[in-house]
Amino acid sequence: MKKFRKVLDGLTTSSPVNPGGSPGCGSAAGTPSAAPTPRELEIQETLMSEHFQICKTVRHGFPYQPTALAFDPVQKILAIGSRSGGIRILGRPGVDCHSQHESGAAVLQMQFLINEGALVTACADDTLHLWSLRQRLPAILHSLKFNRERITFCHLPFQSKWLYVGTERGNTHIVNIESFILSGYVIMWNKAIELSTKTHPGPVVHLSDSPKDEGKLLIGFESGTIVMWDLRAKRADFRIYYDEAIHSVSWHHEGRQFMCSHSDGSLSMWNMRNTAKPFQVTFPHGKTQRDGRKESCKPILKVEYKTSRNSSEAFVIFSGGLSYDKAGRRPTLTIMHGKAITVLEMDYPIVDFMVLCETPYLNEVQEPYAVVVLLEKDFVVVDLTQSNFPIFENPYPMDVHESPVTCTAYFADCPPDIIPVLYSIGAKHKKTGYSHKEWPVSGGTWTVGSQTYPEIIITGHADGSIKFWDATAITLQMLYKLKTSKVFEKPKTGDMGRSADLVEEDPYAVQMISWCPQSRIFCVVGISAHVILYRFSKHDANTIITSLELRLQCEMEDVISPSDTENTPCFSDPSGHSPQPQPPSPRSNTPDSVRDSIPCLKVKDRMIRMPPGYQAELVVQLLWVDGEPPQQITCLDLNSAYGLLALGNCNGLAVVDYLQKTILLCMSTLELYGSADPFQRLTRSPRKNRQSTSDFCMRGLSNFYSDSKKRIRTSYQSLTELSDNQVSLDLERSKSPTSDHVNGHCTSPTSQPCPSGRARVPGGPEGPRLARRGPGRPPFRKAQSAACMEVSLPVSSLTEGYPSRRAMLQQLHGVSMYSHDEHHITNYSWSERESRENSFSRSRSSSVSSIDRETKEAVTTLQFAESYGRKSDSLPTPCLWVGTSLGLVLIIPMSIPTDEQERQEDPVTVAPTGTVLMLKGSVLRFGFLDCGGALINSPYEVWRDQHAPDDPDRPRKRKLVNFSPSSSQEACGDGHLAVVCSERQAKVFYMPSQACLYVHNITESSFVLRADVVSVSNSVCLACFCANGHIMILSLPSLRPLLDVSYLPLTDMRIARTFCFTNGGQALYLCSPTEIQRITYSQEMCVNLQETLGELFTPIETPEAQNRGFLKGFFGGNAQTFDREELFGEASAGKASRSLAQHIPGQGGIEGMKAAAGGVVGDLARARIALDERGQRLGELEERTALMMTSAETFSKHAHELMLKCKDKKWYQF
Repeated sequence: MKKFRKVLDGLTTSSPVNPGGSPGCGSAAGTPSAAPTPRELEIQETLMSEHFQICKTVRHGFPYQPTALAFDPVQKILAIGSRSGGIRILGRPGVDCHSQHESGAAVLQMQFLINEGALVTACADDTLHLWSLRQRLPAILHSLKFNRERITFCHLPFQSKWLYVGTERGNTHIVNIESFILSGYVIMWNKAIELSTKTHPGPVVHLSDSPKDEGKLLIGFESGTIVMWDLRAKRADFRIYYDEAIHSVSWHHEGRQFMCSHSDGSLSMWNMRNTAKPFQVTFPHGKTQRDGRKESCKPILKVEYKTSRNSSEAFVIFSGGLSYDKAGRRPTLTIMHGKAITVLEMDYPIVDFMVLCETPYLNEVQEPYAVVVLLEKDFVVVDLTQSNFPIFENPYPMDVHESPVTCTAYFADCPPDIIPVLYSIGAKHKKTGYSHKEWPVSGGTWTVGSQTYPEIIITGHADGSIKFWDATAITLQMLYKLKTSKVFEKPKTGDMGRSADLVEEDPYAVQMISWCPQSRIFCVVGISAHVILYRFSKHDANTIITSLELRLQCEMEDVISPSDTENTPCFSDPSGHSPQPQPPSPRSNTPDSVRDSIPCLKVKDRMIRMPPGYQAELVVQLLWVDGEPPQQITCLDLNSAYGLLALGNCNGLAVVDYLQKTILLCMSTLELYGSADPFQRLTRSPRKNRQSTSDFCMRGLSNFYSDSKKRIRTSYQSLTELSDNQVSLDLERSKSPTSDHVNGHCTSPTSQPCPSGRARVPGGPEGPRLARRGPGRPPFRKAQSAACMEVSLPVSSLTEGYPSRRAMLQQLHGVSMYSHDEHHITNYSWSERESRENSFSRSRSSSVSSIDRETKEAVTTLQFAESYGRKSDSLPTPCLWVGTSLGLVLIIPMSIPTDEQERQEDPVTVAPTGTVLMLKGSVLRFGFLDCGGALINSPYEVWRDQHAPDDPDRPRKRKLVNFSPSSSQEACGDGHLAVVCSERQAKVFYMPSQACLYVHNITESSFVLRADVVSVSNSVCLACFCANGHIMILSLPSLRPLLDVSYLPLTDMRIARTFCFTNGGQALYLCSPTEIQRITYSQEMCVNLQETLGELFTPIETPEAQNRGFLKGFFGGNAQTFDREELFGEASAGKASRSLAQHIPGQGGIEGMKAAAGGVVGDLARARIALDERGQRLGELEERTALMMTSAETFSKHAHELMLKCKDKKWYQF
């Protein structure tokens, strides 16, 4: 325990003090600033560096870009490989593990060692890997890198330790699974085909041993050549030359015939007795044309030929094979059972499929019961035991990406009753028609750990839907789905007005969400500059949605430069009154303004029946102004205890009273300062050309940033749609200070006030509709989700080349935005050189005029709290903390009636005071602590069902829970600490004196993307995620660095948009367009991770092979015993060439476990692996001893026979 002592009562430190009375901003962490404070502050911090460690916990969602599929029929676990080298292993719900090949090469094929707890993967870099699944975190035991051959196909027979590997050259190699060393036995392509053949047969596309005789290997070449190779005799039994290319081969279980799928959409059946020609060729989807020829069909990429006991007819299941003339047909899986043909249409292309059978033995009746179909973006399991072939309900969260994810939120330690309530409501809307049988992938074991608490993940999507997920422990299960688009009228396709001009592909895309779990009030911010407020109810209701409209756009632009005379960070407006909204400017009375004063979407203005769950109550929309689309909303906060909602964008701030359905405040950022503005703002004439404001801002990815300085009105247009020419054009534009987008990219608020919002009367006049493009261009294109942000940004340029986010944007899109990162005006000591470097006062005759410094001071973060709006305040009052893109913090106190009746009737007073605090970079987060260092939560209203039947004995009244600083600290007296974090800096202020106690410069070369004040190990800390991939943890309130780990470089905007921290030492982000990655930064959770994960391997007896019977074995040619060890071993086959393949030892042994685990759990795991290895060695020693004894007995016997034979012979008889 380290005690930090802060002397606040007139004492000074060794730091230099400037005439303003405060040391420099860059004081080291933990160094108190010499600011006078009313008393001595003592805070005992408990968090140390040892409490933090970064590790991944679990990955949810559908594997991105899947490539391969494998299934263990005994263990009943399934593996999916991906193009990025990832492996996802799935079992029963809760058994879900993700592993990654370090090379990142695509997984081409996977083979389970059935019931052995191991998996072989073949990757695109021509490397084989052996994974051990006997521990909770899979690890690589061996790797084999081929140097001169490219792997195309692998086959591992059941209960065999020899793996057949086919290559692109047509050769077949054999690998020992135990040692992962190549055998000297090689089947060369020129030996497999006839000598008279003039062409190369092509790569090996199929390998399988005959069910009738394991000593016969069937080799399929791409060109259509099929060879049955006798492994003992080392020669070909027969060769088949077919005209069409082969894609796959499947055996009948008796081994007398097999089926091939071909590139012309045909299936050929071959009999082992006559291989001269196929005894049957069918085109399942090819019809006979008038001329007698079959119509051309697409290739059948894979076929499975399975038999069943209950039916004499076999199952033939294949993918593809449709005729070419049926354009627009979706990918299909065809199931042929006798004469019945069932075609199952899939939503996405089929990557691979597997038929699940009851037995692992290929020479037994297969009894298929399900088909696992891996699609490009989905995972489907079909029930074969029912005639209508229903699908199983997928227990895994594979539909996270059903609509592209645009934002995420993570809530840990939620109220315990919220998850059952959401589940009960969501269960009523579940789909039906699923198979009633148990989910077939049921392997592994998993139990809920003892240290669990309710966790909820919320995802927003491009189609306007919201999904609530139960994320308790390591699972993820969807609870409830909300569709925000139901609030708005559907646009009419034939309407050439607003619906055709303003609404395009994804107008409802969710941009931001805010949720109060205690009051169950939910807010959604959409891309169309709208906010929807929802209340939760267990009963359905018929209501009319209230709509409020806001004008947050002004006419003139201003230039910001620091003022040399105003050097005080905190100002107080003596009058304390709120500037009242003034009438609209003369321009707003013109017909053009009336025509353009419409929202982007039309709210339903009739009575709506709302089902139980979240029900819309209020919609706030920003309006078009003079043909300009409204700027996107950049930040939002709601407080259920106050009944207030605050929103901001790059034009200003608005505060809404959602209880009285009124707008309390609608002001530009400049107006909030009043006389306390620390900048000189030089107004200039209105721009002449407005074209680029709504034209250039349509492109880019800046709207995916959480900070408002990027949230100009941009589109969600896919970056893949932007050609290099467009980007280069944008960059070329950004070089010219007089280009259109510099003139009109972002309009800035001026001293002229903007009119406040107004409530829209349902059914009222809307004015003429827009019917033009140009400046009235739609404000959005197709919603580009955070999931789909696939722009590869070089890490070096992000961490070194770009000093801030806006610099990166300017480089990418020519966005000209002012940054306060390097230009600060505070009352701290600044040297003369710093003052000169940071001054913006340039000569007007300079070639770079003030137009280059055009800016929007955006509102970047908002938070309601019980705080002190003025230095003179003695008691905390409801306040709104406002952070801007220039690093300024404003505190706006409010007067809210306490009586419930008065709260419904009397107005709420909002009075900006001009209080200003300053930091480097855009402000990202606020947090509040009491004088004991404990976190002060925002007050909230306890949930009450407004639509429940009235109970006269228990009237529904508002019940508020308040966490006032004064009520939580009797010993400490009044006051509290305010934590403010920006892109580059964190500060802790003492309120109400507004003295800066601690300062820490988080980063100089990069910038913070996400910051949160979180609770960890019964204490509080500040967690930050930077653009250079670093995760930093700072103690509170002293801002000591506790952790700084380079975890994840910012390679695309998806991570920046979706990364978020939560309490309990957890965080998440969207690691791919379809997957959510959860991580922990808590040492305790890292240590206990092994306990929370599921077991992939469970000891199960391998089912015994069926007794075939004497007659069937005699007449059917019973399978001969085949000793692969004798044939492929080093003694008989010799050693393979060392240059052919290189063996690489893996880290799956004890060394890997030492690095991967620690603590008691790690020790137990290491001990278990050591015992397994020791037992394995003892088993191998016992086998070798038995072999040596047998060999010795054989040698003794032969020697004795030889002695008896030669005993009576004379010397000349030899």
